[in-house]
Amino acid sequence: MKKETGFSLIELLIVVAIILIISAIAIPNYLRSRMQANEASAVGSVRMINTAAVSYSSTYVDVGFPTAMSNMGGANPCSASTTTACLLDDTLSQGTKSGYFFTWTGDGATPSVAYTLTATPLVVGSSGQRMFCTDQVGVIRFDSSGAGCTAASAPVQ
Repeated sequence: MKKETGFSLIELLIVVAIILIISAIAIPNYLRSRMQANEASAVGSVRMINTAAVSYSSTYVDVGFPTAMSNMGGANPCSASTTTACLLDDTLSQGTKSGYFFTWTGDGATPSVAYTLTATPLVVGSSGQRMFCTDQVGVIRFDSSGAGCTAASAPVQ
């Protein structure tokens, strides 16, 4: 008789159990890392939108700040105007990027001298935990309580 070689059922079950234990440790860390990356991307996007808004108001002095965030974007090929200033990526100017939804609120005046920008996670606890906001002053603030980000919220360090 030949001696058969291979793995026994017990050995295979032990390997599967070890893989499950490692994945149970690794998956939460991966999700936490992805959420932190989305939050860092949201802060970078808010900074970029602030810079684009200042450039827009400097370029179109008679309009001031844009009435909508989409006015700072534009699809390629882009021709700069007050409705498509070509200052932001078209995806970001439509209001969604990296698990966050961006909301632009102008003051309604002409020329516009104030605005409020809010970045909210699409799925709180999954795509991001904190809400970010800013205004024409340029200070980026955050709120993790769920109450809403305001000018009284803590600034991002």
